[in-house]
This record gives sequence, C-alpha cells and structure tokens, in this order.
Amino acid sequence: MLTILTRKTFRVVSSLLLLLATATSAMAETAPDNQLTEKEKAAGWLLLFNGKNLDGWLASDLQPGRRPVEEGAINPRKCGAYMMIHEKVWENYQLALDFKISPKCNSGIFLHTFPITPKLGNDVGYNGLEIAIDDTKTAGYHDTGALYDLVPPKKNAMKPVGEWNHIVITCRGKLIDVELNGEAVMHANLDEWTEKNKRPDGSNHKFEIAFKDKKPSGYIGLQDHGGECWFKNIKLLPLKAEK
Repeated sequence: MLTILTRKTFRVVSSLLLLLATATSAMAETAPDNQLTEKEKAAGWLLLFNGKNLDGWLASDLQPGRRPVEEGAINPRKCGAYMMIHEKVWENYQLALDFKISPKCNSGIFLHTFPITPKLGNDVGYNGLEIAIDDTKTAGYHDTGALYDLVPPKKNAMKPVGEWNHIVITCRGKLIDVELNGEAVMHANLDEWTEKNKRPDGSNHKFEIAFKDKKPSGYIGLQDHGGECWFKNIKLLPLKAEK
C-alpha cells in the first residue's frame, strides 16, 4: 500500500514540477513592458522606446513632442506635428510593437518616410508608406493592416477597441510584410509598382510616385490623424539587405 501511494505521489509531484518548469520558462521569455528579453538581446533586437520619456523620438517638424509618455506608451495625438518619428533613418528591419486604439481612431505606422520636409501642398505622410490603423471591421485599402491606399489586408485581424494588439512589420528591400496578432495579413513587393497613381492591377491610388523608384529607407513614424492611439514595446531587429 505504501509503495502504491509513494508511486502516485511521485507522479503527482513530477507533474507539478513539470508544470512549474514550463511556467517559469514562459515567464523568462516575457519581459516587462518596454524591455527586451534575454533572447531578444541575443538575437540583436533594439529597444526604440524606453517607456519613460521620449528620448530618441521627435515630432515630424523636428521639435520635441508636446505630449508626454502616458502609462508607458507614446500617444501621438496632438504631439505638435503630423507624426512622432524615431530619430534614426532605417533600412531593412523587422519592427515589432503593441498598439491600442480609441473609438473612431485613425492612425498609422509610417515606414520609409524621407525626406521629413513635406512637399508643397502635401503633408509629410506623402513622403513615406503607411500601415493603416483604424477603428473599422472591414479589410479594405484604409483598414488596419493595409499598406494604406495601396494593398488591403487579407483580413482585419485587429482586436476590439481598448485591447492591445501586436504587430510585426518586416521591411527588406522592396518587400513589406505585416503580421497582426499572429496572422500574416499583408504582403507587398514595391518593384511591381511601376507607374505613379496606379496599382499593379491598373486601379488608381492617390500617390504621384512609382514606388519601384522610391528608396526603401527612411524614418519610422506614429501618426496623429484623429483619435487617441497608444504605442509601446517598440522594438527593431536590423536585417541584412537582400542579395
């Protein structure tokens, strides 16, 4: 009887220890907000936002942002310019961050924004490419995950308003991919965009540029275009250029 109980106890204890080890391993891979895990550090990820202040970030008029950090997040709304930008120009990278929107929010994540001086009659957004963030349920050219006005997402994978979303944007040469909440939602090859104002399928878009000719580098920006939107855990992994 004692042997049977001992074996049962051993199995129970072993199972508990396994669960504890699994939980501990999972916790070890999750860093607090706005910090890198040891695995991310080893892989070469860079932390672009410290969660405490706007060090490394400016409004797109190159003035200090007017809105301070809120609960460990950047909110570009009323920042003083069209968007908040990271201070460095980037090319070939994977950008990962978390975002949360308010009702009726219209915002976006800008890529390849260069130069930072707006052209006459346009805002600085025309100098870059935007991954749209909007309070919508559809999956069109202006919905969350779209390459704004250029490529719609395969689906709208955004969580309900008020919940945090995780987005990963990969820029390598003329290729741009978007993963939203673990789902691949958008792929674009800018080499296919050979005419201004026209998509590869011949339909019209608003940008007077053939994106094949645009250099795939520039500033990363967080847009103020109406509505509150928060960004945290902003991390970047430099990638090697395509051969």
